[in-house]
Amino acid sequence: MEKELELNSSNFINRELSFLEFNERVLQEARDMNNPLFERIKFAAIVTSNLDEFYMIRYGSLTDQIAAGLTKEDPSGLSPTEMADAIDDRSRILQNDLYKTLNEELMPALKQVNIRPVIRDKMTEEQKEYTEKLYEESIFPVLTPMVIDSSRPFPLIMNNSLNIALLLKDREDGRTYLGTVRVPSVLDRFYNIPEKGVKNIILLEDIIKMHLESLFDSYEILDSGCYKAIRNADLEYDEDDAQDLLMVISETLKQRKWGRVLKLEVEKNISDELVNLLIEKFEITQENVFRLDGPLDLTFLMKMANLPGNDNLKFEKITARPVPELALNPDIFNAVSRHDILLHHPYDSFDSVIKYVKTAAKDPNVLAIKMTLYRVSGKSPIVEALAEAADNGKQVTVLVELKARFDEQNNINWALRLEKAGCQVIYGLVGLKTHCKALLIVRRENNKMKRYVHLGTGNYNDVTARLYTDIGLMSTDEDLGEDISNMFNRLSGQTNIKELKKLSMAPDHMREKFVELIQNEARNARHGKKAKITAKLNSLVDREIIKELYKASMDGVEIELIVRGICCLRPGVKGLSENIRVRSIVGRFLEHSRIYYFHNNGEDNYWISSADWMERNLNKRIELLIPVEDKRCKEKLHELLKITLSDNTKARELLSDGKYRRVEKKGELINSQETLIEIANKKFNKSRNKALKEGLI
Repeated sequence: MEKELELNSSNFINRELSFLEFNERVLQEARDMNNPLFERIKFAAIVTSNLDEFYMIRYGSLTDQIAAGLTKEDPSGLSPTEMADAIDDRSRILQNDLYKTLNEELMPALKQVNIRPVIRDKMTEEQKEYTEKLYEESIFPVLTPMVIDSSRPFPLIMNNSLNIALLLKDREDGRTYLGTVRVPSVLDRFYNIPEKGVKNIILLEDIIKMHLESLFDSYEILDSGCYKAIRNADLEYDEDDAQDLLMVISETLKQRKWGRVLKLEVEKNISDELVNLLIEKFEITQENVFRLDGPLDLTFLMKMANLPGNDNLKFEKITARPVPELALNPDIFNAVSRHDILLHHPYDSFDSVIKYVKTAAKDPNVLAIKMTLYRVSGKSPIVEALAEAADNGKQVTVLVELKARFDEQNNINWALRLEKAGCQVIYGLVGLKTHCKALLIVRRENNKMKRYVHLGTGNYNDVTARLYTDIGLMSTDEDLGEDISNMFNRLSGQTNIKELKKLSMAPDHMREKFVELIQNEARNARHGKKAKITAKLNSLVDREIIKELYKASMDGVEIELIVRGICCLRPGVKGLSENIRVRSIVGRFLEHSRIYYFHNNGEDNYWISSADWMERNLNKRIELLIPVEDKRCKEKLHELLKITLSDNTKARELLSDGKYRRVEKKGELINSQETLIEIANKKFNKSRNKALKEGLI
């Protein structure tokens, strides 16, 4: 009989602090000397961008709650104020460790490969001459120096922009003033001063600092230093009263630039007097100020890591291969008709998905294409193919999710482009984000309509498909095709879906389906049967799902969780979660696929999904849970999970106190991502050799 379970705050890890622990794991990759140097500096850049976005959104939401007087505790027992304080404390430690890594490990390592930062006090005459010319021709014309006085108020400093503050003394009246100049984002952040055999890197702000006296020649400069203001960018849309969602979001986006300042980053040696002036202007307190021992906004390291050449300082490039089924059959519709095809990106080429859409756009037998778009690349070949399909007279329906955070403007542009091409564009549903990844192609074959689908865990984005691990399923299964047709009818016309044949959809039935699957394993365990759950996902936050996992563990279910980022479940707690193990893998690719396995008394049920176990996915988004039934596809997922769970190089294990430790390295060293690269190459080469022998290619 199923037992009731009373949980308290000690049974949950705080969501925000768990995210910061994920950033700690990213920082560990920046420190890992087994990673190539340029990859290490990429990881340092990722820590910075993650923290910036975290403050803009999650911390911003917390401060809104505090301002509204809300005191409700989260499942871990922390109030909004306590969470905000804990975030600040942990973030300071994290950023201090980041800059220590930069100064003590990464910069010395760069010097060893002849990439050297230019120090202003030690510049040669040739370097000064080169920099002077660069400044006069390319930088000075873009600058706008400002002095703050009674006639010139403090300007609106854009969110996340880099600026230089100055403490100025008027040469005539002796009064002090605040000055500011923005470091132009339209220019390169760093420049290479030519020298044979050496890259001399100088930052844009350092070039500007060399010329501050000429910019403010009526003043004596008492002090100067860079600063960056992080503002609240947690946008709220009034969807219920919106006549035009596209217009509402376009207008709301402008607010992101000017939200309340949450965090002020300044260079370490900037004077207290100058910092106090900034504090006054931004209406913040000393608690909001972060002094950093190095350049602000380390995201420029990502571009530095992409400098041409220096391939020996980067991960060896991989060539994504088409899966054997598609490599051996030039007719993609024929290949998918034979049996379901499972793609695992970036090991399997995303070009197969692009080809799927491009072929459909040109095929005279294709009558209709329907697709969801959440995040696409800046020059999306899929969007261009959809536009071509419409131009070719096909019925093209595209749901473009305008509320995809930080991609709103890009999606607005694509939506307008698709509309102009003749596509029917839907802007999502009021109150819900459409996060599922679905493609439906309707084709006439033998005077009958046949549905081809692609369902996935990741975005239809050809750029991130080379950087993120994701799963895609191509199929002509009639029930899946009918389910997807019904889903699109709901999205376009609010058609009620009483029951889907194979798919589960959030927010309608997915939560109930997951609970049913977990409880079934628990029931089998209570009856003495083997019971096992393996789940690979990005985040585990949902309280109800965690509670069901705890109950299943207490019943004896073996539970293996691979959670890349946030995990609020405490594993290994005696009497509660002794049968649960949680791992996180941070490597060269961002682990993004969601895979759910349930033993089900030997049936071995596999599911893939666009959804994590989070309340927002299960309650507030359109998501899909997709069964994988083809034997070959299930074997591929089994192999994937087995290799991932055997990783003892990039895997960390979550302890019950919320901290992570590296998995003990026993026996053969296994890096799951590198192993999967090798397997994909071997399978491709084997199928290619077979095709050559049979004269197919």
